[in-house]
Amino acid sequence: MNKISLIWKTKDLRTKILIVLGLLLITRVLAHVPIPGVDAAGLKNYLQQSQFLNLLDIFSGGGLTNFSIAMLGVGPYITASIIMQLLTIIVPSFAEMQKEGGEAGRAQLNQYTRYLTIPLAFLQGFGTIRLLESQGGASILGTFTPFQWFLTLLSICAGTMLMMWIGEIISEYDVGNGISLIIFAGIISRLPSSLTFLQGWYDPSKLPDVIGIVAVFLIVIAGVVLVTEAQRNIPIAYAKRVRGNQLFGGVDTHLPLRLNQAGVIPIIFAISVMLFPAMIAQFFINAKSAHLANLAQHTINLFNNQGVFYGVVYFLLIMGFTYFYTAVVFNPEEIAENVQKNGGFVPGLRPGAQTADFLSRVLNRITLAGAFFLALIAILPLILQHYTGTTALTFGGTSLLIVVSVVIEVIKKIEAQLTMHDYEGF
Repeated sequence: MNKISLIWKTKDLRTKILIVLGLLLITRVLAHVPIPGVDAAGLKNYLQQSQFLNLLDIFSGGGLTNFSIAMLGVGPYITASIIMQLLTIIVPSFAEMQKEGGEAGRAQLNQYTRYLTIPLAFLQGFGTIRLLESQGGASILGTFTPFQWFLTLLSICAGTMLMMWIGEIISEYDVGNGISLIIFAGIISRLPSSLTFLQGWYDPSKLPDVIGIVAVFLIVIAGVVLVTEAQRNIPIAYAKRVRGNQLFGGVDTHLPLRLNQAGVIPIIFAISVMLFPAMIAQFFINAKSAHLANLAQHTINLFNNQGVFYGVVYFLLIMGFTYFYTAVVFNPEEIAENVQKNGGFVPGLRPGAQTADFLSRVLNRITLAGAFFLALIAILPLILQHYTGTTALTFGGTSLLIVVSVVIEVIKKIEAQLTMHDYEGF
């Protein structure tokens, strides 16, 4: 309550938070602006019967249920970000732009990401609609004329770009990552309907299952907080240096290496990748070649039925993306070089290459634990669904992980701004 009181008394921070809440409210309004010509009530009932589509609807913030202009949420932008980050590793000019271009180089890469979002929004919009049609939703959606296709895809693209723009504006206010907050708002908005569904599913004979689910959720929340806050401290010593009549250095500090450097980004990346095979397969579902058409249908069934194959691929993708994103955000060579330039060293190791190798080895080991935890939490709903027999648990591990992680991030951002305000007052 003391912190809330301080936030309210700090005019700048209070204004920022109120503006961010207003922008998030706009995203919720966009998720309820429907594209005409679709039976929204029928579509909602249909989506609840599919685990895969229900999960997709959660990450679109309910936009898919309403067949709204924001039915894809920020999905295409996330996919574009994945592609651009891969290109910065593969294409030398992009890598140079990111490392040596400074703020201008990063701004140019962000602009390329925005440009790439536009065709991806058209592609994913078409793939999602075709996916709904192939899964039995054709009677609800109706038959699209070429002009309706154009108008629908244009509306979806416009909604996606608007959501992306709002997310970037939210990030500028420095109370949290805009894209994460939009996904967070979408997940929270689905919580009441999930609880209502669970209430209808419950009967006295299922009391042990309910107690087990609640216990697992509490353990997950505690685990997410523990893993998010966990870090390995690498000791750093600074040699004493004499400049004129003054003595500098001679202090001991530490370099914190987080157990989970990537946050919830690997899960968001993995979900975007898992959606792609079924969407691409839609283009070949009516192919003249029977073999190709059967392969496309098999791919759709494989990725829509959240069975063992889906769980294993999802698990491995999260593990891989955790290592990939950690490598993007943390460069051991660069950190070792910066420590060496400032006269620091890890006790018992030579500055430079040996320090970089040590940091890389430690980071790989702790990232394994962080990646395994993320992947285990992500497939938790599939495990619970197997044992309880209900599909109401899509608000499970992944959603809970994102919600808790985003809340922790927002709290830290707000506390940092409060501290900054105290320094300015002092």
